[in-house]
Amino acid sequence: MMKSGVLAAALLLGLVSSRCQNANEISLLVRADDMGSFHDANVACIKACTEGIARSIEVMVPCAWFPEAVRLLNENPTIDVGIHLVLTSEWEGIKWRPLTDVPSLVDHDGYFYPQIWGGKDSAHSAYLLKVHWSIQEIEKEMRAQIALAKKYIPRVSHVSAHMGWSHMDPQAHELFERLAKEYGLRTEEVEGILGMAGWDNSASLEPMIDQFVRKINSLTPGTYLFVEHPGLNNAEMHSAIVDSQNTLALDRQHVTDIYTSKEVLKALHDKGVTLISYADLVRMK
Repeated sequence: MMKSGVLAAALLLGLVSSRCQNANEISLLVRADDMGSFHDANVACIKACTEGIARSIEVMVPCAWFPEAVRLLNENPTIDVGIHLVLTSEWEGIKWRPLTDVPSLVDHDGYFYPQIWGGKDSAHSAYLLKVHWSIQEIEKEMRAQIALAKKYIPRVSHVSAHMGWSHMDPQAHELFERLAKEYGLRTEEVEGILGMAGWDNSASLEPMIDQFVRKINSLTPGTYLFVEHPGLNNAEMHSAIVDSQNTLALDRQHVTDIYTSKEVLKALHDKGVTLISYADLVRMK
């Protein structure tokens, strides 16, 4: 039997979702990014949609947990899916490689570079814009990622750029737009959409929920986008960063908890916010 608190949250979720049929003044597209990167990310992204406020999931094709992501997404066919096109492998403890032979895009071990623009030690380490990358090889790899995603998740509605690589160079942006059009997909770049602020990661969970509820209550008419990365506070996510004091797993558990919070669901309902997906934006045109 479903517990009363879970039942109440489920009913509230249904009320918020059902409003997507109406022309409300405030619309919010909540994204769950990086499915495929970890098992914990896969579980959390699905939970964020089925029990929470996320309406679009971004899946990373070259990553180790992509096959499981395919299975989970196909078990939940109503969830909107985007292809989170990958050109970087940013974590120390887990790495991914391209699907194709693209030597200008990989480091000496054959992995994607950890950064596009370089990090704190960029003067001493390789990053993508520091090397002689090839736009032809980027196109080759992006086509392979799109093709594999469409093969196993035919309903994908859009493409997005992991770590923002589509803005690293005008050639890259032109390619991103051109491939989306060629494959019948929209891009993550939505004209007129407003970014929504989130919470302070230095806070504990309850104050973070309160911060997000206040952000919801302050929304004015318009269409908004909020992007975060659901995860679980387990050993798998801790292993991504060598520093044992890292907070990655806890931070991403907080995302999952906020996305599925009854207080957040209630605030959205009371404010009259319509939760939408990228697929909804296509239908709304």
